[in-house]
Formats: sequence, C-alpha cells, structure tokens
Amino acid sequence: MKSGVHWRWRIVLGLGLLTVLPVFLPGGSPLSAQRRRDPLNPMEIDQLRDAMLDPDERLQLYVKFSRDRMTKLEQMRSDPQTAERARQTHDMLEDFLAVYDELNDNIDMYVGRKDDIRKVLKVVIEADTEFQSKLRALKNSANTNAAEAKQYEFLLTDALDTVDSSADDHRKTVAEVEEYMKKKKKK
Repeated sequence: MKSGVHWRWRIVLGLGLLTVLPVFLPGGSPLSAQRRRDPLNPMEIDQLRDAMLDPDERLQLYVKFSRDRMTKLEQMRSDPQTAERARQTHDMLEDFLAVYDELNDNIDMYVGRKDDIRKVLKVVIEADTEFQSKLRALKNSANTNAAEAKQYEFLLTDALDTVDSSADDHRKTVAEVEEYMKKKKKK
C-alpha cells in the first residue's frame, strides 16, 4: 500500500514541476508562448472573416498577406539603417511562414469541402514561384554574412522547404480539384 501512495506523490510532484518549470526557462511562463503576437493585423483578420464563405476571395487574401510579409522583409533587408537585421529577419520570416501555413490550411479545408478552387489555385501557384525565388535570393544573400544568417538560418530553411513542398502539393491539388469537378458535372 505504501508504494501506491509513493507512486501517486511522484505523479503529483511531476505535474507540479511541469507547471512551474517553464517559469524558470528562457521565454518565461507558458503564458509567454500565448503572448506571441498574431502575424495578421485586425483589419486583415476582419477581411478574412468577411471572406469566409468565398474560397477564391479568402485564398487571394492569404496570398496578398503572404506577399505583403515578403515585401516588408525585402524592404527591411535593403535598408542600410536597419538595426537588429538578423532578429527582424527571423521575426518577419516567422510571420510569413505563419500566414503561408494558414493559406495551406485553408486550401486543405476547401478541398475537403470539394469547393471549386481551380481558378484561385493558379494564383497561389504563381505566388509559390515568386516566394521560392525571393526566399532563395535571401538564402544566397545570407551567404555573405554567415554570422548574421545563423540567427535565422533554420527558419529560412524551413520556409524554403515549406514553400517548395507546398508548390508541389498545390500543383497536385489542381488535378485533384479538376477530377472531382468533372465527377460533379456528370451528376
């Protein structure tokens, strides 16, 4: 019976440590992870909410917002007065990736609902090509300042891998949507 009580105390102690330990780690408490700002501003969130029922409009908004993040990143990097360029690059890549991931989640949602998104997928695929080019240019420019690039290298690689694999997925999705739209017409 004593070993059962001892076992329970270990669980209680372990759970207690899991709730307290993050306070002592870099980044603070579990609430600090929730404080990470949303990469979308309130106006963009409202636009997305208004376009919830229109897949074409909503996906075009995500493309626009992703493109806006990439443009801001390029502008910041080209400004010689930029302070903390590596940190800002990291943060802006993180924002771009968050918005781009939302784009992909929405594509998956509309494909799952069997919506006709063929037209907007062409816009998405064009944007994929643009993003791939810009991310590769950033990677090439990062080779000139390796010390700075180390601060965002992982995130840049992740962004490149995500956009590359998503571009392939988006091309396959066009064929998938074509197929289910043909079946829908036959009915």
